[in-house]
Amino acid sequence: MTHKAYALSQPPEQTTSVVFASPHSGRDYLRSFLRSSVLDELSIRSSEDAFVDLLVEPGVACGAPFIAARMPRAYLDLNRAADELDPALIEGVGRASHNPRIASGLGVIPRVVSNGRAIYRGKLARDEAHKRLRQYWRPYHDRLQALLDDTRMMFGEAILVDWHSMPHEAVEAAHPDRKLRPDVVIGDRFGASAEGEIVDRIETVLLEAGLRVTRNAPFAGAYITQAYGRPSRKQHALQIEIDRSLYLDEARVEPSANFEAFQQVMARILTGITDVGRKALPMAAE
Repeated sequence: MTHKAYALSQPPEQTTSVVFASPHSGRDYLRSFLRSSVLDELSIRSSEDAFVDLLVEPGVACGAPFIAARMPRAYLDLNRAADELDPALIEGVGRASHNPRIASGLGVIPRVVSNGRAIYRGKLARDEAHKRLRQYWRPYHDRLQALLDDTRMMFGEAILVDWHSMPHEAVEAAHPDRKLRPDVVIGDRFGASAEGEIVDRIETVLLEAGLRVTRNAPFAGAYITQAYGRPSRKQHALQIEIDRSLYLDEARVEPSANFEAFQQVMARILTGITDVGRKALPMAAE
């Protein structure tokens, strides 16, 4: 199913309580958006989780639904709350209590891309911000919650695995010691968004694939893990950040020579993670 806000891939039969998502890999850049920016197209793509959707799509063949954003993160950030509007960018928005994401220009309508580079020449009309939320933010989140609700009905639980990528320079900055530098970071908001057993099993899958793994540093999860992680209701959410240098030419925003090899690693990971969600039998079988 293709909606202007997202692409949804569903298996013929869902066989796992895992739901995959990629909220930052959208690359449908509107011409009007590009014309309104002071950045060139390559620079504006620096905040994109480029091609993460291609890495995760094979998980559908393992029995898990997969929802991926179509609009780019620089246009609208689906990993922010709808009310995280930046008064420095959106006209008529009052200053609220301090929010470090908004203060740094990374609200739901971002003001900057990586390295603090401004996207726009001036401010945006408040109506424009609300239009983006109405056309893209709300449909994506409504569909994501519906997927999780349906999954809980079938399996008694839902496990949202939210896939992201992180710039290699961010990994280097957070872990100067190369030996301690992770390939992937699991974010579960320090245990608040998913049961420990589930996170442990997913971490084991990543380790068995030969990847170095850390938890919650430097990324513990943002709006999506916070909003959807409800372990007491059997709705779990965790974020997985992949070092872009494993598969991407970051300077050109193109798949690197290692892309196909890493796709094979991801195929094993996706199989292992969907197996984690098979421990819950369908409700009808109980």
